[in-house]
Amino acid sequence: MPPVNAVPTLDPPARLVDAVELARAAAVEEAAADLGPQAAAGAVGEHLEAVAEGAAAVSHHFAATQGGYQGWRWSVTLATAGADAPVTVSEVVLVPGPDALVAPAWVPWEERVRPGDLGVGDLLPAPEDDPRLVPGYLASDDPAVEEVAVEVGLGRRLVPSRHGRDEAARRWHDGEHGPAADMARAAPAPCGTCGFLFPLAGSLRGAFGVCGNEYSPADGSVVDVAFGCGAHSDVQPDTTSPVTVAELVYDDGVDLEPVGR
Repeated sequence: MPPVNAVPTLDPPARLVDAVELARAAAVEEAAADLGPQAAAGAVGEHLEAVAEGAAAVSHHFAATQGGYQGWRWSVTLATAGADAPVTVSEVVLVPGPDALVAPAWVPWEERVRPGDLGVGDLLPAPEDDPRLVPGYLASDDPAVEEVAVEVGLGRRLVPSRHGRDEAARRWHDGEHGPAADMARAAPAPCGTCGFLFPLAGSLRGAFGVCGNEYSPADGSVVDVAFGCGAHSDVQPDTTSPVTVAELVYDDGVDLEPVGR
């Protein structure tokens, strides 16, 4: 009886499709090399399918039942050189099945790095043709960059591009020190009117600054001018008592005159 799920599309010889036990024995022998003879037989499970690899080759798949290989399968490729040639084992490998537990797709390191990953001593070079940077000798639409460029010998090799500035501005605006933060919504006034704000230079001056109030949770951080906290420079101390005190009440409805007898 031919094995279940045999694939006859490439018309391999029937003796290749029927050689299930030969394929199983090859898988057990391969498993024994890693697991030992006693555990090898139990590592090769039921026959799953026979897949035609060509007119003279068939791969038999068996369930892999050893621990740690859920959904994997043993693939044993059998081949023959002709009608009178013997059936031989060409390859025995472990391959993942459709429900196998496999490692996630490999992602280049430059795509895996996230803000906050950089540690002490780590180096993170900017990628070539980084859209956030342009050569410092190019004309810029940022006045602060132009001021630096005219200072001979003090210019930077690379400066932020318009794309780089827009990207940073969007990230800061949407971040924890932007106008949508809970702290900002509860603040008495925005950072743009605070005396502790150090405005950024150049085209970002009107939208961002650095907090210089050591008592603020944003001290030393870039803040949106619409951000705010309870340490705003214009906050006035509350001199009223937090406890409500009732006014002193005089009861003048009592008759203190003696009552005649």
